[in-house]
This record gives sequence, structure tokens and C-alpha cells, in this order.
Amino acid sequence: MTASNKLITRCEVGEKIRAWQASGKKVVFSNGCFDILHAGHVEYLTAAKQLGDMLLIGLNSDASVRRLKGPNRPVCCEMDRAAVLSALQVVDAVTLFDEDTPEELIATLLPDILVKGSDWEIERIAGAGAVLEHGGAVLTIPLLEGRSTSGIIEKIIRIYSQSLTDSGTP
Repeated sequence: MTASNKLITRCEVGEKIRAWQASGKKVVFSNGCFDILHAGHVEYLTAAKQLGDMLLIGLNSDASVRRLKGPNRPVCCEMDRAAVLSALQVVDAVTLFDEDTPEELIATLLPDILVKGSDWEIERIAGAGAVLEHGGAVLTIPLLEGRSTSGIIEKIIRIYSQSLTDSGTP
């Protein structure tokens, strides 16, 4: 699949995942906002892909990100975030979801492996119960220290604020 056709609709994603599973492929699912893609995301997604054959990303819609992160987020719109994720070789498909969590999406898709970062306790991972009940696995992946979209945004604000102070701009 090329980057341009990796974004699949909520209606198409179930059919796609069932086809992969029917052909014997192990499907890994992860989700997130992926607002400003950074090295931590790339390392995480690479590790997630190594757990199976196909990596499907559930991407929070813009409305979902705003509800979760506040009115100034996302920085990048959902179609841009989907395009960037789709361009990564390790990502096989991306689908958007508008809910605050992908619980309903995961319960419908039933991937073989559900994965999140190690900052999540398995009991708190949306969709974990459905995946485990269906015989799948729920795993966490260590995160790259000091890498986060929020941290990048805070650094940009600090640098901008400092440049205003240095230039004497009120």
C-alpha cells in the first residue's frame, strides 16, 4: 500500500482487518493523536510493527484531540497527521475515530495484539478487555525518554517567549 491509500474509513477497516487475519497475518493495533510526529513516535511504531505482520493505527480525529488535549490542539489537522503516519513504512493502515477512546473501534475490530506505550497500565488501555476476551494480547512498549508532543510545544513556547524578551517586545 502506498501512503495515499493507507487511510481507510471506519466502514472499510473491519473488512481490511478480517482479510488480513483470514490470510494468516497477525494484526497489531495502536492508537493516539500523533499531533507532531517525533523520534519517540517513530521508535514506538517501529517496535509495535515488530510484534506482528500488519500495523493499524487508530488516529484521534481533530474533535477528539480537542476534547482530550484542549482548545489549542491539535497543532496539525487530522488529514495531515494521517498523511504523515501513512508515509511511514511500518504503518500499514490508518483509520480515524471521533470518540474520546478507541474502545468501540477495538471491540469491533478485535486485533490480535493491542499495544500502547509503557506509560499506560494494561487495565487502563481502552479495548483491552475485548481483545483479551477474544484471545488476543495487550502489550506495552517502553517509550523513548524525554520525547513528547506536549514537551515540543512547551519548548517552542519557551523559545518564542525568550526571543520576545530578548528583543524587548512586550
